[in-house]
Amino acid sequence: MMLFHLLADPFIEFGFMRRALIACIALSISATPLGVFLLLRRMSLVGDALSHAVLPGAAIGYLISGMSLVAMGIGGFIAGLAVAMLSGLVSRKTQLKEDASFAGFYLGSLALGVTLVSLRGSSVDLLHVLFGSILAIDSSAMIMVGIISSASLLMLACIYRALVIESFDSLFLRVSAGKWLAVIHGIFLALVVINLVAGFQILGTLMSVGLMMLPAASARFWARDLPHTLLSAMIIGILSSVVGLIWSYYASLPAGPAIVLSATVIFFISVLFGRRGGMLTASRC
Repeated sequence: MMLFHLLADPFIEFGFMRRALIACIALSISATPLGVFLLLRRMSLVGDALSHAVLPGAAIGYLISGMSLVAMGIGGFIAGLAVAMLSGLVSRKTQLKEDASFAGFYLGSLALGVTLVSLRGSSVDLLHVLFGSILAIDSSAMIMVGIISSASLLMLACIYRALVIESFDSLFLRVSAGKWLAVIHGIFLALVVINLVAGFQILGTLMSVGLMMLPAASARFWARDLPHTLLSAMIIGILSSVVGLIWSYYASLPAGPAIVLSATVIFFISVLFGRRGGMLTASRC
């Protein structure tokens, strides 16, 4: 009973903790499936690059409207989408691979974003942008995260079959529906960007990719097929969010790093003890 109160009291007593929990659950449901597909397409580092790429747009929104979620969200989405499009254009027009062009653009974007925030804001504002703040989650932020998560799931359902085919047999999709290949790829990257934008208010621009990728990587050690992998990633994301929020409350830590560290612990447990390919499980077999 005492353990129950220890775990539940932060969410019962404080509204900002309840709002952060609901927002994290919504993000876990919508972002982790995208992380699974990023892993299947060998684009896991592209997700990290895009999470850094949204920073200049978020910084411009911050300079214009302060800590306004709408302004920073719109700016972050435009910046992330611009980096994705420019990287694709460079990879098609030059000999540079897409991952290399992403690396070039995201490093410049990260430096530009930090510089823009530092021009007017304090170090506290910079920390909030980089690592998030659960105190910033108000009703409008919850509504925005809910709309983004719902729209993302609906759009993912529409292109789900094409993503599965491309992940396992891209040549078949290129032959059967070649003209739609670039459209599907663009929609997928847009979904990744918009979920990263939804997550940066809680987790920050540097940490939002953690909730997308770490549960997806952990789920690979527990599930045998794609539907179970998607479900496992969602459950691990929700569990990481709950544990991270409780940890951040009692230890007075930023919510973003606490949630990502919780997901990292689950990842290492999965690597060691996962039923499908875990290091200790494989050695016993």
